[in-house]
Amino acid sequence: MGNRVRAGVIVALGLAAAVELTAQQRFSKQDADRFEGKLSRITAFANTPKARASAAPAAAHTTQLTDTELDAYLRYHLKDQVPAGIVEPTLNALGDGRVQGGALIDLDAVRKQRQRGWTDPLAYLTGQLPLSASGLLITQNGLGRFQLESASISGITIPKSLVQELLTHYSKTPENPAGISIDDPFELPAHIKEIRVGKGEAMVVQ
Repeated sequence: MGNRVRAGVIVALGLAAAVELTAQQRFSKQDADRFEGKLSRITAFANTPKARASAAPAAAHTTQLTDTELDAYLRYHLKDQVPAGIVEPTLNALGDGRVQGGALIDLDAVRKQRQRGWTDPLAYLTGQLPLSASGLLITQNGLGRFQLESASISGITIPKSLVQELLTHYSKTPENPAGISIDDPFELPAHIKEIRVGKGEAMVVQ
């Protein structure tokens, strides 16, 4: 499974937006391998003629992904693709379409990008601090959108504008120097039609 497709699936799961750090969770390499196997099956199904056909819709193909598997995959298999400055990212499914995510974020790298006024929260936040955010993942007809509901750094509520600045900094690439906009819809990869977020799990529907 290509790196671009893998990253796309992670983003589709909410992954572009962030999660609460839960140190008490324990992950195993077996959990990570199980998630990787499921991603491979998602990709394999997407490449079948039946999935690519535009004729009458067939029965849905579903794959269950759990929080534990996803967090283990981030820890063991995707760590080299996580941008520098983001440590121990996690993602949790809260149910009813809501997701929660987070990580330790290097705020110094972002703060030094420009001069800060006294009203700018980043003028006072330094070092690595835990960021958490939660919101609604809306997916339908092969498209996804994340609706931010709340975000905080070290338990202190932060505005959406600051979340966007952090997202822009850590998502920009030479091909996309503007980074990702938190409000932009995105195409679900691998012929995924929707992602149904339950509690502790998500169901990928192709």
